[in-house]
Amino acid sequence: MATAGTTALIVGATFSALAAVAHLGCVVLGPRAYRFMGAGEKMARAVEAGKLQPTLVTLFIAAVLAVWAAYALAGAGVIAPLPLTRMALLAITAVYLGRAVAFPLLRPAFPENSTKFWLVSSGICLVIALLHAFGLAARWAEL
Repeated sequence: MATAGTTALIVGATFSALAAVAHLGCVVLGPRAYRFMGAGEKMARAVEAGKLQPTLVTLFIAAVLAVWAAYALAGAGVIAPLPLTRMALLAITAVYLGRAVAFPLLRPAFPENSTKFWLVSSGICLVIALLHAFGLAARWAEL
């Protein structure tokens, strides 16, 4: 039977994996997906113009999110342990939390991103951070 900490990390991993898939969806579906996800008109137009940078940035973010999902699953004991799991989960939790609360500071650097994007993505990051924090605290001794 899974403990609450294990379940929290599995749910956090699921959210990270879904976010990775959503980013891959933007690459596959193109400018309309970038617009739908709130990435901004500048990114969508760059994709329309055939520029490589939006795709590379999006693929990088998807890869990072996939690795973070793997670390959460390792922390939950679902997959084999990964190197420095405890420290990696601390860092991942901190990044998600930082992203959730720092959006007012980040927003001026990305003026094309919609208010909806900032509120939804920051809320999701906060939920994921809390899941990771709870799961990590609950499973600390086992990692």
